Amino acid sequence: MKITFLGAAHEVTGSCHFVEVGEKKFLVDCGMEQGPDIYKNQELPVQAAAIDYVFVTHAHIDHSGLLPLLYSHGFRGQVFATEATCELCNIMLKDSAHIQTFEAEWKNRKAKRAGKPEVTPLYTMEDAQGVLEHFVPMRYHDKHKICDEIEVRFIDAGHLLGSASIEIWLTEGDEHRKMVFSGDVGQGNKPLIKEPEFVEDANYVVIESTYGDREHNAPMDFAKALADVMRQTFQSGGNLVIPAFSVGRTQEMLYFIRRIKEEHLLDGVDNFDVYMDSPLAVEATAIFHENVSECFDEEAKRLIAEGKNPIRFPGLKMAVSSDESKMINFDMKPKVIISASGMCEAGRIRHHLKHNLWRPECTILFVGYQVPGTLGHSLLNGAKEVKLFGETVNVEARIENLPGISGHADRTKLLEWIGALKTPPEKVFVVHGDDAVCDKFARDVRDTHGYNAIAPYSGDEYDLLTGECIRQGEHQAIQKKKPSAKVVSNVFARLVAAGERLMHVIQGCEGMANKDLAKFADQINALCDKWSK
Repeated sequence: MKITFLGAAHEVTGSCHFVEVGEKKFLVDCGMEQGPDIYKNQELPVQAAAIDYVFVTHAHIDHSGLLPLLYSHGFRGQVFATEATCELCNIMLKDSAHIQTFEAEWKNRKAKRAGKPEVTPLYTMEDAQGVLEHFVPMRYHDKHKICDEIEVRFIDAGHLLGSASIEIWLTEGDEHRKMVFSGDVGQGNKPLIKEPEFVEDANYVVIESTYGDREHNAPMDFAKALADVMRQTFQSGGNLVIPAFSVGRTQEMLYFIRRIKEEHLLDGVDNFDVYMDSPLAVEATAIFHENVSECFDEEAKRLIAEGKNPIRFPGLKMAVSSDESKMINFDMKPKVIISASGMCEAGRIRHHLKHNLWRPECTILFVGYQVPGTLGHSLLNGAKEVKLFGETVNVEARIENLPGISGHADRTKLLEWIGALKTPPEKVFVVHGDDAVCDKFARDVRDTHGYNAIAPYSGDEYDLLTGECIRQGEHQAIQKKKPSAKVVSNVFARLVAAGERLMHVIQGCEGMANKDLAKFADQINALCDKWSK
């Protein structure tokens, strides 16, 4: 019974934890890294085909984004997540695959002109669709027996529609242990979604620490704060551009803008249009409407009961096609543009920045966490010029931030969440935070609650029967440079993964009837004969 920390160890993104119990092997999250790496993440210690299950805390790409890659390498197990997370992953993983393919095609056009090697996408749409067929929806609070070694329960983490903390009961012979993975814990008092729920007991807890070193400001009236930014921008004759995650943050912004219009907080200039420029956000907004009963908070349910849509209002326009997106910047009337990605690393937001950053009458408003090294982080920290599509753009627009709008719990709320345990856990593992933040929050957990709390590094492996570290990963920061182009053929990598999966299948055939084994061997040999010629 062991856990190995792979991703989001002393880093904020790329959550991935590998657990072994008896003969079973599973992952909790399989996320993509966003922004530059500080520590080199260790590779999965087994073949992807050997993974039996994946449990996903929520749909954000830094928790789910490498599932198609896992599938392309031979994974064919089950992926368990809440019903809303399954629905959101259905659009987000396809969108991620589309971005991977589109960016590879764009880079290849440039590479061909420059005589450089081809770039291949990390994974394809077929990989995304393939892994989505393995998703199994789970309802909150129901305890499910996955196999003899594993039982699980999902509870609401209050971070995103469908987000969950996951309780996992492990059995190995006569030994029993309970693990809890916090996922991303919400701050509470958020529009649309419920408050985070607490866990009462666990032997081991894996807790995030994104904002584990700071306190959020006292809750402000976000609608009024947003209205103040709008007023200044519209009176100057400019556009308000909001980089926002398509899932979660975009819907929250729509909720606040509905209030601004409904409560006439912008008298005289309240006849403005709002463009939601993200096909993914449009689809995600529809999913929000489909999950009212299980995921919406009481205020949102009350509005719906009164016949009001909490995230719709006059003047809301959807831009789905690329032509509709391009036309937004030909309309000179002051407007609000909400577009992805939230950290300005990809997607349509970069086009809107190109058209609006150089205009002093415009405002760029950040409403979410910006990972160091991303374009959003650079803008928020005073960049005077940026590169967009090979062109240098001067930053003349006002850069604003509404830091109180956070999907992550702050230090106090995280300590409250972990402190809700009725008995001290054997160990608390602190993950999903900046390098120094993980260590600091682990100290705070020790000092506040007296728990045995540590911040593991990628590659660290712990025995869950004894609680001892049995293998250490790389503990020194390595500023590794990501290659500018991926020149290894992704198709060949798929072939290698298929071979690894074949070996995994062969190993599982031991004990079968000799007749069946002989038939299987003949089929493999015939295949080898065909391709070896």
